[in-house]
Amino acid sequence: MLKSLTLVMCFVVPFSTVAQHARTTPVTQAEVDAITRDAILIDTHNDVPSLTVDGYDIATPNVKGMTDLPRMRGYLGAEFFAVFVDAEYVKGNHSANRTLQMIDTVRTDVIAKHPNDFLFATTAEEIERAHREHKIAALMGIEGGHAIEDSLRLLRDYYALGIRYMTLTHFNTNNWADSQGDIDNSKVKHHNGLTPFGKDVVREMNRLGMMVDISHVADKTFYDALEVSTAPMIASHSSCRALTSFTRNMTDDMIHALAAKGGVININFGCDFLSQRYYDDSKSGAAEIKTRRAAAEALKDPAAKQAALDALKKETAPKIAPATLDDLVAHIDHAVKIAGIDHVGIGTDFDGLHCVPLAVDSYNKFPVLTRALLEKGYSAEDIKKIYGGNMLRVMRAVEKSKQ
Repeated sequence: MLKSLTLVMCFVVPFSTVAQHARTTPVTQAEVDAITRDAILIDTHNDVPSLTVDGYDIATPNVKGMTDLPRMRGYLGAEFFAVFVDAEYVKGNHSANRTLQMIDTVRTDVIAKHPNDFLFATTAEEIERAHREHKIAALMGIEGGHAIEDSLRLLRDYYALGIRYMTLTHFNTNNWADSQGDIDNSKVKHHNGLTPFGKDVVREMNRLGMMVDISHVADKTFYDALEVSTAPMIASHSSCRALTSFTRNMTDDMIHALAAKGGVININFGCDFLSQRYYDDSKSGAAEIKTRRAAAEALKDPAAKQAALDALKKETAPKIAPATLDDLVAHIDHAVKIAGIDHVGIGTDFDGLHCVPLAVDSYNKFPVLTRALLEKGYSAEDIKKIYGGNMLRVMRAVEKSKQ
């Protein structure tokens, strides 16, 4: 594993006073309801804009997915909608065009179309305002650094349009940052982490007050970004590699280093992130499935694309039992043990995944997770930190670093 820990590991992470033993008294429904009411649940990564951009109305039941207003209301405090830009858009320099389309679907098809439910937000204070007004704060994060087309001017434009974090890479290495997704591909030109321009991107994100997201990046890219950034960073949708060897997950060293500089790991709900059994079983035939999924995603007709994806999901899903609620709790608990209670959050990756634990397959199921964490020994205040308090702290720190 690539390491550059000399600088970052000298920080001391303040470990929490989270209960180390399972609770012995029954959890009451009143306790669960109080947390549901009072916590500001912030999900740092949701891919439903990839559906709304093709015409899906978020106010209608999402029978094939995980995200819709009926299941968000009363449970979700703030949503970071993913402005996902597939690597295919790099061809012909269409990344910026797609980015603007995705920003527009969030601002037009979600927020403006449903003003009684969503409040456009760019700051921690606006998230808290939305909670007071019983609305869902709607924020945006770019997924895939190729979206800026190697231009700091575009990065600044995206910030002006409301982008408040950027995932430095997706599964593809770009011109200035190595990705985890193709690090073993000898046909891809790699940079050994961040290039000098990549470091300038991080510095400019710090200056703007945009959070640096290290989900998807290669390990060396993570350590380079950590060394350069003067503000806390986040992993918007990652879990723990010590429990599941999927390389999209973070090692204990990475989790500790991220926390030592004030950052937060937001736990991904994907089955392959949470369950070693699922990850191992899913690798059988994974290359063929990946090829077929890419072919489906490349279809121009939205109906044909969705039909192809549905057929692939139906064909492959029944073969592997999903991850469980216990798997999810184990990753949250492990991250807390490594990072401390102030450095763990929630990044579901809903509607960007083909499998999540059935017990928590949408926001209206979060009381099930709340009960499980209480039974594990976490206090109401601990859970409120995990659900949103920690991200509010990071956002305030990043906003404060703005120049």
